[in-house]
Amino acid sequence: MAVATIWLGNKAKIISDELNAASSLIPALKEEISQGQPAKAAATVEQLRGHSALAHQAANDPVWTLATSLPVLGSNFSAVAEVARSADDVANLGIAPLVQVYSAVGWESLLPNSTGTDLAPLEAASPKIVAAADTVRLTADRLNRIDTSALMPQVAHPLNNARDRLQEVAEALDAAADASKIMPEMLGTKTPRSYLLMIQNNAEARATGGIPGALAVIRSDKGRISLTAQGSAHDLGIFNPPISVDTEQQGIYSTRLGRFMQDVTLTPDFPTAAATASKMWEQRTGQKLDGAISMDPVALSYILEATGPVNLEDPQLRALGADKLPSQVSSNNVVKTLLSDAYAQFNNPKLQDVYFAGVAKEVFAALSSGKGDAKALLTEVEKGVEEHRILLWSADSTEQSVIGRYPVSGAITGPSVPAAQFGVYFNDATGAKMDYHVKRTVQLVQECTDNGYGQVKVRITSTNTAATDAATSLPAYVTGDGTFGVPPGTVQTNITAYGPVQANIETSKLDGQQTPFAPYMHSNRPVGVVAVRLAPGERKTVEFTFGKIVQQTKPTVIVTPTVQPVKDVVLPTENASCGQEQ
Repeated sequence: MAVATIWLGNKAKIISDELNAASSLIPALKEEISQGQPAKAAATVEQLRGHSALAHQAANDPVWTLATSLPVLGSNFSAVAEVARSADDVANLGIAPLVQVYSAVGWESLLPNSTGTDLAPLEAASPKIVAAADTVRLTADRLNRIDTSALMPQVAHPLNNARDRLQEVAEALDAAADASKIMPEMLGTKTPRSYLLMIQNNAEARATGGIPGALAVIRSDKGRISLTAQGSAHDLGIFNPPISVDTEQQGIYSTRLGRFMQDVTLTPDFPTAAATASKMWEQRTGQKLDGAISMDPVALSYILEATGPVNLEDPQLRALGADKLPSQVSSNNVVKTLLSDAYAQFNNPKLQDVYFAGVAKEVFAALSSGKGDAKALLTEVEKGVEEHRILLWSADSTEQSVIGRYPVSGAITGPSVPAAQFGVYFNDATGAKMDYHVKRTVQLVQECTDNGYGQVKVRITSTNTAATDAATSLPAYVTGDGTFGVPPGTVQTNITAYGPVQANIETSKLDGQQTPFAPYMHSNRPVGVVAVRLAPGERKTVEFTFGKIVQQTKPTVIVTPTVQPVKDVVLPTENASCGQEQ
């Protein structure tokens, strides 16, 4: 017995040491892939496979296998063996094939360039990527089925860590597999595709970012991308009867959702906004679209970070700028140019939209010509997606079902929405461009309850940073000039808060005082709306209290992307002190 114990202890040390060595290689592998070093990545994978093989070999030892049948302790030996087996499977059937694909595809060739995007390598690699993703997902499921309640802490803790790490790998591989399946066709490998590009204007807030005043059509033919038609939301006019939208959303946001292109983004549900906008475009122009893409000027600044400055060569743009607007846009000036300076230059909304669309066209032309750094572009686009500044919708239901699994869909329900997600969205009620001057913060506060349910306060603080003389110092088109009953320089915003499915909104407060709110439901999520008016320099705080929260996961919040960095808007969650009251 003593000999067996020593033997098992030696095998346990080998398994632990080899798995730790394999795990320690993961950060280096990620870095090598992100830095575009396929040879180094391949060498690291070979080391990783060697360590995982030794761990699996030790766990397959006859004495270890016999120990798995022991009463009480046997489940611990089984769990360790399963972790070792899983690590070996992931290394050989998941990571290794993926790195081989990465080395063969040549990701640089997948990015836009003057000759088009070569999608053939990605199409060829797709089956391997999907197979790798399936392997890792099955392995993750095996580990998740292990009951840790009877395991010793020194076994349960590493098992839980392995589960978490494997879940991250599985999610990344699932995303890569999904992209490889739908991206080639979405980029026009079989037939050309056309997408409505909606440039959301954060200076006039809407739930998904801002009014989509400037419009264009992106055409992709065998990976070659170009901007074709351009237009303005004003040009499309009023839709009467309005485009049909579901009754729940009409109840919250009114029939304006389907009546004006500028208002399709009143809803935070981008699939609804995109489908409505596409129908409007088709109805007015006769052009049937394959989907829609949305981005805001901040997302354009991210793209310009990768491409570098772009000269505005279009004679119409140069004439509109009249030497008062820059002849070159960059990551440093594009937001201010589009959301502030342009309004000092133009008092005609149509000209503003023309200028917006023209700048976007120049940036996309630079992008499609291959200008800039490919790796940086992927990073900056990913940043735009994470901040919900870049959104995507496909008119093809199969493609949309895949997109709907990820945040890029901008959906308010479905697999892309965490169970305990809250949402805070801003809709301008000034009829102006004053949101450029509004600064906001959003914070969740977890409250203590004694009824077994969760309770969370959603605290939204807004400040109008415009100068005290904004009524006269800012152009009338920016202030709204009192057109909708809001004094010039003042900002009025409808603040909309969403809770998790099945929760309740219990109260709302404005600067600490109880205030009425408009209650609604959207896809079984509770919704509350409070209107806030801010004079120049004024600050106000709205607080919604959500109760009866059944979700046990950590609460998260998504917000309307504004001119501010999202990291400055969303504050860390605050946990209320739950000590007993005296």
